[in-house]
Amino acid sequence: MKKFVLVLAATMAIASACNEKPHSKFNRKVADYAVVTIETPDLSGITDNGKEVLNLYRFAAKEIDDLYWKQYFGDKEALLSSIDDPAQKEFALINYGPWDRTDGKSFVDGYDDRPAGAGFYPSDMTVQEFEQFADPDKNSNYTLIRRDENGALKTVWYHEEYKEQLEKIANYLRAAADITIKPSVKKYLLSKADALLTDNYYQSGMDWLEMTDSKMDLVIGPDEVVDDQLLGIKRSYEAFVLLKNEKKTEELMKYVSRLEEFQQYIPCDDAYKAFQPGAGSNIFSCNALCYAGKANAGVKVIAINLPFDADVQRDKGSRTIIMENVIHAKFNSVVWPTGTLLLDSESAANLSADAFFWNIVFREVAHGLGVKETVNGKGNVSEALGSSALIFEEMKGNVLGTLLVCKLQNHYDIHNIFTKNDALATFFASLLRSERFGEGSALGRANTAIYNYLQEAGAFVRKDDGKYTLDYGKMDSALADLSALILKTQATGDAAFAAEFEAKYAKRSPNFDADNLILGLEHIPMDIRFEIK
Repeated sequence: MKKFVLVLAATMAIASACNEKPHSKFNRKVADYAVVTIETPDLSGITDNGKEVLNLYRFAAKEIDDLYWKQYFGDKEALLSSIDDPAQKEFALINYGPWDRTDGKSFVDGYDDRPAGAGFYPSDMTVQEFEQFADPDKNSNYTLIRRDENGALKTVWYHEEYKEQLEKIANYLRAAADITIKPSVKKYLLSKADALLTDNYYQSGMDWLEMTDSKMDLVIGPDEVVDDQLLGIKRSYEAFVLLKNEKKTEELMKYVSRLEEFQQYIPCDDAYKAFQPGAGSNIFSCNALCYAGKANAGVKVIAINLPFDADVQRDKGSRTIIMENVIHAKFNSVVWPTGTLLLDSESAANLSADAFFWNIVFREVAHGLGVKETVNGKGNVSEALGSSALIFEEMKGNVLGTLLVCKLQNHYDIHNIFTKNDALATFFASLLRSERFGEGSALGRANTAIYNYLQEAGAFVRKDDGKYTLDYGKMDSALADLSALILKTQATGDAAFAAEFEAKYAKRSPNFDADNLILGLEHIPMDIRFEIK
């Protein structure tokens, strides 16, 4: 077994802990999220001004957290006050509402199951009604759809609906801009404050990418569209407060200059990889100090690639941020226990913390590759594929990122000691734990689809004892074939095929149910949650 490094203190909420609390059917659900402590960071290299900026970042993140509750669900306090069971209340806090994020089902009496459009649309609005709504602002990432006094649809801009909270957040950012000693940070914070109050994020995206000389980073605003499972348009508010690992960042940055080279590695028709990533792209390795809003809801992301704005990506590029401490915590708390339990001994011997880290690095790099606009005039990929766009993008990142790691490591191009088979075995163990995110999330459906595609290709065999044996050659070939299929679907904007593929492959299988039972009986967490110290 490859050596793994414990970076965060992880406390498993297992059965013995549950016995110390009143019995509740929610104790097991809460225990599915292992508690991970984010220790107080070493701020020895941060000036007093910088520490005050960091405090203001935290204040802004707290406001984003409250805003997200309102955006996604509604009245947080009314929900929590209606729950008497402490474990059930804790589960509602994990999920940011009364809906289990693995399947969208309500777990609180008096609430229906999660609407596909969460809080972005009227719960009774149909896709057909939306299509007939003649307001061009409806397709903005930053408008809510509401009904007027006559019951007709109308649009409301985010900055109008959440004006009070956004003005408070903008004031925190302006206060931080006043005291920072870094001109690039000041420029970014002021443009981000303006963006929050206007819903025009182009300039703040450009300024953020130019902010490369700060030891701290603040990612804040409406970014991800994963909560909009109706149309895949509306973005959710979130925030990350981060501290850069400058030594690791220097190591990662050498790969930025090779983005065009990586683009040519993609196993698909040349027409489907014509997009040229912007020259301003960069990769940071950071330790997360705080997650808020969408970032903290349910499953925790371990890396991001932003901005999503295709114009910024074209004109400047994107930034990949690797959450180093969170990656280590997930490997130790979830991926490694899952792999050792479900893989046969030969495959489990290939589990590697280094491989997991680099799989995540190149998963995010892969999000910046391929195409952003369709090649046949159907507009951008997100618009063309609609509700299937996010699932295909998640599949692309996971599959293509792993292929890139395998190709580079064939030539020992990544300077860590792990093999191509280590990368594939660790990818598969992560796939098994990610399937548990369920059909209620785009990420869960994407990983389920990858699993079923690999099974159809003979990339693994699940034996009678519940252990998996991997065929690395078939897995490598299947991942290449699936990458080509994904990239073709995105480039051609083939929504009909995307929906057909999703319907066929993004379905839970008997294997999933059996694996989930085994992992549950052995008290293997599904994911993590944070305790800040």
